Amino acid sequence: MTSLVPDDYAATLDQLKREVDGARLRVQRRANTELLQLWWRIGRTILDRQAEHGWGAKVLEQLAADLRAEFPAMKGFSRANLFYMRRLAEAWPMEDAIVQRSVGQLPWGHVIELLDKLDSQELRDWYAAKDLHHGWSRPVLAAQISTRLHERAGAAPTNFSSALDSPDSDLAQQLTKDPYTLDFLSVDSGISERQLEDRLTSRIVDTLRELGHGFAFVGRQVHFEVDGSDFYADLVFFHVEQLRYVVIELKTERFAPGHTSQLGFYVSVIDDRLRLPEKHLPTVGILMVADKSDTVVRYSLAGTNQPIAVSRYELSQEDREGLPDERALVSAFRDGLRP
Repeated sequence: MTSLVPDDYAATLDQLKREVDGARLRVQRRANTELLQLWWRIGRTILDRQAEHGWGAKVLEQLAADLRAEFPAMKGFSRANLFYMRRLAEAWPMEDAIVQRSVGQLPWGHVIELLDKLDSQELRDWYAAKDLHHGWSRPVLAAQISTRLHERAGAAPTNFSSALDSPDSDLAQQLTKDPYTLDFLSVDSGISERQLEDRLTSRIVDTLRELGHGFAFVGRQVHFEVDGSDFYADLVFFHVEQLRYVVIELKTERFAPGHTSQLGFYVSVIDDRLRLPEKHLPTVGILMVADKSDTVVRYSLAGTNQPIAVSRYELSQEDREGLPDERALVSAFRDGLRP
């Protein structure tokens, strides 16, 4: 019996499904932008009436009640939201800015985070653009703002400018942060290695999020045999946007010049054994340390040809005192990334 389904039916169906999904997403974004423009116009009107006629809080309370009565099925007309609409119009004085900038495509709750937590217009636009690009949830946006991502992103001291060709050196620099915030580990004094492993495992999403968008876990204790000797790279990641391997080493002590040699060795091995030169950008290493002198780091990085970044990670003082020795922490950090 001849099949009624053509050979190309499955491929055509997949294509149409992608087109439907894309259209739905575009419609949602347009609807969201239209709503934000409405909120902006209401906020602009409130600002004008306050300036011209001295509208106060009680008038806004009455306005909120009347709008809710007129549009009972529509959410968003609370007194508090009207104040946020006014702040929206203050923050972005021109209506066209809502359409032309990233903020115009963000959910209203995300816009509220920007208004509540940031005073600088430049920073609001910076976080709005990052939020839109990475698809952050509202709690993630709040966390990135509270940990001052704009100051940490790309800030680690590196030797990328000398070890990598331009513009790849600038691209690789974007993978770094200084410091990394690992407060989510919530380490207590006297914690056992097993407890630390459990906490790291339960917080793996937080760990990968702090490393940054695009990091994919490759393996822990990745084995390499070199001239009959066994070597194990602690943590290996692949960055799916930049298409490069990233090796990460964690130290529980202050940075010392010798730390870069071992990491540089693994960068060289992975660059030779795993990297596909025709497809992948050069491998880089990131060393996370409890503390560092930038001067010592600078001199140390000048002595290696492998592209390496050195970053500090932040824990509370009690957390640092409660950490086990370096070997136990590195082991727990690795095992916390167990698939």
